[in-house]
Amino acid sequence: MKTEMIRVYGIVQGVGFRPFVSREASDLGLCGTVANKGSYVEIHAQGSEKAVDELKKALESRPPERSVIMEIISAHLDEPPFDSFEIIDSEKEKGDIFVSPDIAVCEKCKGELFDKTNRRYLHPFINCTQCGPRLTIMDSMPYDRVRTTMADFPMCKDCEEEYTDPATRRYDAQPVCCNKCGPEVYIIGSEKKGAEAITATREAVMAGKIIAVKGIGGFHLCCDAKNESAVKRLRELKNRPAKPLAVMLKDISAARRECDFGEVQEKLLTGWQKPIVLLDKKTSGSLCESVAPDNPTVGVMLPYAPLHLLLFDYDDGVEMTDSLVMTSGNVRGAPICRSDEDALSEISGFCDLILSHNRRILIRSDDTVMDTFEGKPYIIRRSRGYAPLPVMTSCSDKGQTLAIGGELKNTFCIRKGSLYYLSSYVGDMADIRTVKALEESVKRMCELLEATPQNVVCDMHPKYNTVAFAEGLDLPLKKVQHHYAHILSCMAENDYSEKVIGVSYDGTGFGTDGTIWGGELLLCDRTGFERMGSIKPFMQVGGDLSSKEGWRIAAMIAGSAYGERGGEICEKLGICTAKEYKLLSIMAEKKVNAVSSTSAGRLFDAASAVLGIRRSSTFEGEASMALQFAAEKFSREPFGIYEPMEKLTAEKEGRIMLCTQALIKRLCQGMQNGEDKNRLAYEFHSLLADMTVQACRTISKRTGVKVCALSGGVFQNKLLLKMVKCRLEKMGLRVLIHSLVPANDGGIALGQAFYLNEE
Repeated sequence: MKTEMIRVYGIVQGVGFRPFVSREASDLGLCGTVANKGSYVEIHAQGSEKAVDELKKALESRPPERSVIMEIISAHLDEPPFDSFEIIDSEKEKGDIFVSPDIAVCEKCKGELFDKTNRRYLHPFINCTQCGPRLTIMDSMPYDRVRTTMADFPMCKDCEEEYTDPATRRYDAQPVCCNKCGPEVYIIGSEKKGAEAITATREAVMAGKIIAVKGIGGFHLCCDAKNESAVKRLRELKNRPAKPLAVMLKDISAARRECDFGEVQEKLLTGWQKPIVLLDKKTSGSLCESVAPDNPTVGVMLPYAPLHLLLFDYDDGVEMTDSLVMTSGNVRGAPICRSDEDALSEISGFCDLILSHNRRILIRSDDTVMDTFEGKPYIIRRSRGYAPLPVMTSCSDKGQTLAIGGELKNTFCIRKGSLYYLSSYVGDMADIRTVKALEESVKRMCELLEATPQNVVCDMHPKYNTVAFAEGLDLPLKKVQHHYAHILSCMAENDYSEKVIGVSYDGTGFGTDGTIWGGELLLCDRTGFERMGSIKPFMQVGGDLSSKEGWRIAAMIAGSAYGERGGEICEKLGICTAKEYKLLSIMAEKKVNAVSSTSAGRLFDAASAVLGIRRSSTFEGEASMALQFAAEKFSREPFGIYEPMEKLTAEKEGRIMLCTQALIKRLCQGMQNGEDKNRLAYEFHSLLADMTVQACRTISKRTGVKVCALSGGVFQNKLLLKMVKCRLEKMGLRVLIHSLVPANDGGIALGQAFYLNEE
């Protein structure tokens, strides 16, 4: 007989880990205990050497499906004999903490949900040790019922028996409940509750109404995705004229009917995280055009909460759609609503009925949005199902840091040693409500992770609300340049600490020279960067309007390329009138609401305007997306440099310049010659990729650095990403890209936290 202490680190709380250990140990004839220690699970296993070894093998080879094992350590102990194997009370100890994200309803619970003989038949909050809410209901660690919002609902006798019986699926399942003792659904402002409320909601959807539905991490706005008038009305009410809406489909069969996708996408759709996955629409599908107008893709998710399943399928005789729009329940720019008070004050004007419930949400968690690239996940928005799983690095960093992130698509990051905890998606910080949500979320996450940051890192922009928030925290503060933070985030995700050539392409960011950056080639390591190259600067005229009206950028670049003929060319191509061109030119000359910019995002907007694809945008990235879709209609085979381009890069004052002015001129010539705009859109991508690769090759030859990192929101464009990555690799360079951390501003908090301040 021997006794061994085994500590298991990782996502081992909220995933049925202790019941799993208890069952395995009992089957092997072991005695001892298992307990949560806050930062790990500790097992005392007593029995034969063979049985103890078998338990360790089980931990390594077949742990609970939703767990994530980071590390297992063990040591021999001298302890008196145990009589049995038990789950003992949790004890709180300091150390690395791994918080489980919220977990989609599992297949076994789904089966019970629709089993008329089961006592949880049609229970909107059914869960077990393998599924259910986690992060959003958690008040503190360790993860026990008394430290969650489920403490508001005392267990009935039957649930308590399951909770304490090792033979059941709900042994030690913290959110366990049933129709008798669990939370309750209801319609706000009505006496309808439970079954009556769900039936009324289903009837309203089929009558073409818009519904607000409270889920796991916040409210959704919902309507029939096959009802064109309902979807158009939702767009009008939410002032969202063109931005794609996410769709929740009843099951994988409905997804196959509407979209084309492969094994990787299906695994994401059906996995326990259940993100929104971007899929190619079928022309034969039944979703109405207004779901994703002029867009060949649609964001699809499957039901992940029991209440979602019941909206699709309920024993009430209502003939229900299998396709629902499920878009975030919020005012534009504000955080997702999480309480009845939020919903009534902010989104009641967008909907005809609000279906809510009385389980409190402590931390907002919007839906994760996922694309795929080269057979791997390529995340767009990292939130439910993924946050706050940490990014782990091999760096031997000490201390704790709070990184505030960017102004758009905000997430923040808490670093504890070499673990980097990226938060759920918070939102755009222009709205004071989102700033308040950031403040609340930072406070709660610090408490949950037992973090006491010793310093704070933020962006350099002097007018960002995130910067003002960071400055008010009374901690030592460091400001990190926006595009450098992008590259650092890519390095951190890939656990790479050596020098890289960073290609950082996005909308705009405040540069160290006081101008607007956005198309940057940086030589980076964790301690700093050198600006080696950029897109050739152009004038960005019109302030905030210039980020929405790509024709302004097109006019300025075309004017720079054609000189005195600039106004004539712009009017001929329909970019702008001669009068508009003259006004922009005067503003640029006199520096009235005009700044020098190297923004790659604005360059794409300009190309879209020149080609007559989108003159302006109603949402961020609309013109750039339309340009990509046009290019993808043309041949997908990459082609070489076009003859009209005399050269791709030049140098000015020691900095490599991408000749993007000549690139826009080439598009203007093509349009004047009547060339196919889809072919020109593809040529734009290919030539920009060639420029980028040539610049990287030059920097590599000068510095000896042979690793490139690609980051920034422009690299959500998978056509450009593929072109640049493949061509760099053909030159023998290693390329780092993102996967589970967004390339856009939703990932820069990780980069800020990864910055190594040696001062």
